[in-house]
Amino acid sequence: MNRTSPHLPTRATWARQFAPTSKLHGRRGLSGALLAGLALFVTTGPLACARRAVGAEPGPSATAAGPRAKVATRTAQAVYDSVKRVLDAGVASGAFPGAWAAVGTPDGVVAVYGAGQLDSADATRPDANTVWDLASLTKVIGTTSAVARLVADGAVALDTPVVRYLPQWTARGAERVTVRHLLTHSSGLPAWRALYKEAATREEALTQVFATAPDTLPGLRFVYSDLGFILLGQLVERVSGTTLADFEARQIFGPLGMRETRFLPPSTWLARTAPTERDPWRQRHLRGEVHDENAHRLGGVSGHAGLFSTGRDLVRFARMYLNHGRLDGVRVLDSATLATFTRVQDSSVSRRALGWETPTGGNSAGRRLSARAFGHTGFTGTSLWMDPEQQLFVLLLTNRVNPTRESRGIGTVRTALADAVSQAMASASTSLSPSSTPSSAGTGRR
Repeated sequence: MNRTSPHLPTRATWARQFAPTSKLHGRRGLSGALLAGLALFVTTGPLACARRAVGAEPGPSATAAGPRAKVATRTAQAVYDSVKRVLDAGVASGAFPGAWAAVGTPDGVVAVYGAGQLDSADATRPDANTVWDLASLTKVIGTTSAVARLVADGAVALDTPVVRYLPQWTARGAERVTVRHLLTHSSGLPAWRALYKEAATREEALTQVFATAPDTLPGLRFVYSDLGFILLGQLVERVSGTTLADFEARQIFGPLGMRETRFLPPSTWLARTAPTERDPWRQRHLRGEVHDENAHRLGGVSGHAGLFSTGRDLVRFARMYLNHGRLDGVRVLDSATLATFTRVQDSSVSRRALGWETPTGGNSAGRRLSARAFGHTGFTGTSLWMDPEQQLFVLLLTNRVNPTRESRGIGTVRTALADAVSQAMASASTSLSPSSTPSSAGTGRR
């Protein structure tokens, strides 16, 4: 049964309601300039020079990735040491050639660390400005957040059949599938199909998706489905009257100041982009080109994969979610809608929230995050977990598929990182004295 009636706003309605104001962009520009100036002073000014002069190790920092969190120096150092230990071990074990991680709270970053190098032929150490192929983090950073925005506006209802928004999905049984089913991977759709082999163009690939029928009744079982999120991307386009890339840029990434999060990254980003696989299908080493074959066939823009981003941008995203949809005075997502989207929906089927995973004791959340935590992973070696109870986020960016997807060590690294960070935060906090002061340490890279 539908809880609300779907409303399909026109392109003009969206333009009037959500067009960004010059005042808002002006504030973001000023804030960005001030943060850049502060970062330059801290990393190259007298304080940094003095540390280098005496040979001190640089310690935990947040200036390259965002404002420092208000935590004690001992806590920041403990977290930094934990992150460094896990990432260095990951490089040494061959889990990935390079990685960058950030740990933070709603108000800022506790510690950041880059390990290894981008590629065997590029010794550049990853940092906050490295560009990564997010793979399936696209599903939550982009698509889920876009659908949440539409739900909050009343343009999409979670329990409305998807075919009300996408009448071109004419496959048998499609009429039973709701938006909620797609978001929780309980639609009955198969996990995947080789669109890149079955179709020669984006249009042909979408025709194949719209012809795909659920193979079980919806709501009965969990099957993680890329096809479901391809459909959700199409739903966003149909309802908003614009492309998925444009909607996310205007409604999510633009207001957040995430200037380096997008589909189809420009060639000017290539030198700082982490290479992914030596792809046997495309017969080349991929760099700045989406790794997922089906996303490539869909023109590089899809609801299931295709976004590229930097650590700096994703720190802002995580802080916005932990701040109930708001950051730096800008409301990006409705807090009540966000709470709904990050809560387990039907525990008899799975522990999934809407789009997001929640801890199961066996997934990448590890065993120390609270039951309220939510997160997601990406096939290329990315992951993001946020815990409202612990007021904590853990971001991990790697190119573990370089040079091959057969590298299997990323799962161990993800859980080790989540557990080590949570334990370090808890242990340091319980041992602090009342007179402890906030962290003011250095650059966070060794």
